[in-house]
Formats: sequence, C-alpha cells, structure tokens
Amino acid sequence: MTASPRILIVIATQTLTRLAGGRVVAEYPVSTGANGVGELRGSGCTPRGQHRVRLRIGAGCPVGTVFRARRPTGEVYGPELAAACPDRDWILTRILWLTGCVPGRNRGGQVDTLRRFIYIHGCPDAAPMGTPRSHGCIRMRNSDLVELFDATPAGTPVEIRECAPEHSPLPLLG
Repeated sequence: MTASPRILIVIATQTLTRLAGGRVVAEYPVSTGANGVGELRGSGCTPRGQHRVRLRIGAGCPVGTVFRARRPTGEVYGPELAAACPDRDWILTRILWLTGCVPGRNRGGQVDTLRRFIYIHGCPDAAPMGTPRSHGCIRMRNSDLVELFDATPAGTPVEIRECAPEHSPLPLLG
C-alpha cells in the first residue's frame, strides 16, 4: 500500500515539499505571488490554507509546452518565443489546478481558488526561483514539475502556509 501524497507550500521559504506517509519525499524551490498572500479575486496574491489538486493538465506533453486557458497552444517555449513575448506570464509543461477546501476562506464567492485559476505550473527555466514573482500561482522549474506531476494524483491535499509548520498553529493536512 502506497502512502497518500500531500504537498506543503511555504511562502516564507518559497518551497514546495512533497510528502508521503508523513515523510519528506522531495523539496523544490518555487516562486509564489509577487503581491504576497491573499485570497481575493484579482489580487494577484497566492491563496493560503487547505486546497486539493482538482485537475491535472498536460500529461504526456513535451517539456516546455505552452498553455493558454489550460490548453496547449501547439508551441514549445524557446528563445524565439521568449524574445517575441518578453513580458508574458508563461504557463509551461504541466498544470496542477488547485481548488480551495474551506468555504469563505479559499472556496466560493470572491475567494474561490479554482475560479481564480490558481495553478502549480512550469515557467521558463531562466525565471528565478526562491523569490515571489508570479501573479498568484506557484511556479516551478519544468523538470521539477514533471517529477511532481507524475507523483501527484487528482485529489492530492495541498496546504499553502505563510511560514513553516513549526512556526504555525495550523495542523498539517491529514
């Protein structure tokens, strides 16, 4: 029997930790919202709290596949696309689309994570990790994202915290 996977994202350290059976399996640098944390639609902030992976998008696509509106465009990111669209917020390789679990906090109304289109997704490999720069999503290096995606079924619990568990009163997702 395989231990249920879980994901913990810590804003303060800009890390994503993959857990199984209560043990750390992998840790990756990420980039979260440049506007900090927050749940309101249109804020550009990364939502806190308990979430789940609602949908997995991009299985089998080449690394660097470009997505628009959660659909592959047929393009693969490279120097020519980067030069043509230098300010674009690239969504690459795979998408793990998150849904909030707590009504009024990150589910429903103006705080709905799913309706805010908050993803864990790939970005250009030259994009800095470890510093908040996204529009609210969780950006990862493409190779890290492929590894995470392959180990993350739909329904996987995802907790997004401002600080590490030892500094927060909230329990880890079970």
